[in-house]
Amino acid sequence: MGAPRSSCAFASLLCCLLSVVLAQRVQVANEVTGYLGKAVTLPCTFATNYPEIKVSQVTWVKETGGRKQNVAVYHPDHGPSYPMERGSTRIRFRSASLEDATLIISPLLMTDEGTYTCEFATYPLGNEDGITNLIIVAKPTNTAKALEVKASKVEVPVANCTSANGKPPARITWQSGLNGNSTVSQVLHADGTVTVTSSYNMVPSKEANGQRITCEIAQKTLAQPESIPVTLSILYPPEVTIDGYDDNWYLSRNEANLICSAKGNPMPTEFVWSTTSGPLPKSVSVVGERLIVRNVDASVNTTFICQATNRVGQVSSEQIVFVRDQPAKRQSSNAGALAGFIVGGILALGILAAIVGVFLFIRRRRHRDAKGSYDPKTRVFGNGTAPPPIRDFAELDRPLKGAPGRGQDEDEEEDEDEEREGRRSPYSYPSRRLADEEERFDQLGPMLRLGSASHGYEFDDMESQHDGSIISKTAVYV
Repeated sequence: MGAPRSSCAFASLLCCLLSVVLAQRVQVANEVTGYLGKAVTLPCTFATNYPEIKVSQVTWVKETGGRKQNVAVYHPDHGPSYPMERGSTRIRFRSASLEDATLIISPLLMTDEGTYTCEFATYPLGNEDGITNLIIVAKPTNTAKALEVKASKVEVPVANCTSANGKPPARITWQSGLNGNSTVSQVLHADGTVTVTSSYNMVPSKEANGQRITCEIAQKTLAQPESIPVTLSILYPPEVTIDGYDDNWYLSRNEANLICSAKGNPMPTEFVWSTTSGPLPKSVSVVGERLIVRNVDASVNTTFICQATNRVGQVSSEQIVFVRDQPAKRQSSNAGALAGFIVGGILALGILAAIVGVFLFIRRRRHRDAKGSYDPKTRVFGNGTAPPPIRDFAELDRPLKGAPGRGQDEDEEEDEDEEREGRRSPYSYPSRRLADEEERFDQLGPMLRLGSASHGYEFDDMESQHDGSIISKTAVYV
């Protein structure tokens, strides 16, 4: 009885080992990702080195929501069969054999997603299988556009960004320097794809027109986020100005023009000219936004009006025209000439002042050098080689007319002598004495007067030198 039990135990162990070996021989991918509309490959191979193990059939089974369904079957006598889609070539074996049961599905549908089991029917061990999870992703179609909105004070969507029919859902963000925010919505389709829409919201203003913002879309099928720029389109009525008037329209002037400059979104396309006094003068013609006056006359002495229109609104602007009898003086030219004259005068005065300054500087320098080179040993009268001139110092010591201590009779007597001889005494007036003192000062050189300064030098203070010169006893020579 013991021998049979040992045989059974050995058989059980052999079956377990064979099962492990067989399980290792069924090779599949645990997870496969396929792209919607593309082809996908589900690998499955079986290999064994045991000739006693026979494979009789290969079957692919799909399980969706707890329900199993045969997808493909291969029998060596009957060939391949595709029970799920009879007569269709969308599902097929890569190579019909009992060793390679790889399955190809093309094109993929969202309904193809699920769990697939590859089964090998063997003898004597029964079925051996491997399981693959098929995940289907869909690359979305990404778009972004601006929404035309009118300028207002109410927050509205100004741009939309859409990632349509994607799986899994995309993630949308905005890059913007404007003061706005975003909202996101999703729509799930019957085939399992999702459409994601993001709106950029802000208070629309004319300043935001033409500004650029960027929509960024990230999704599993994208190697990197996709960026889509959007240029905002904010509608606003025209802004109108009239150019060309130079305040110098005079009678008989030719070719005077006014230009109606307008901007807006959309750009104004219609311009209407008129005047506050009625219809346009006969001397005026209009070409689009331009008003042309061939010959200025009194009829254009009025206020012109330009009205610009776009599909948002109409806006007008006025220009008052004053017609002169004669052309206006060009103040700018006169002012320029006057400014040039002033600048030139200032430069001339500066140059003259510089010349005078140099001249005075040289003159003072020479005068200072002349004074500073005085030698007190130099003879006052002569250069040392000739005898000094004879001076009557007694006459110099005689009191002047009108001086204290001198009588009136002496003055009258001196006047009579001068009239009789036809001369004037060099010492008749104090001015002559002062002039003589100046002459002696020039001969003697610069001195600091230590004595009385009111009557010049006292000759009692003078002292003769051995070399014939005369110097002061009290003066300081510099």
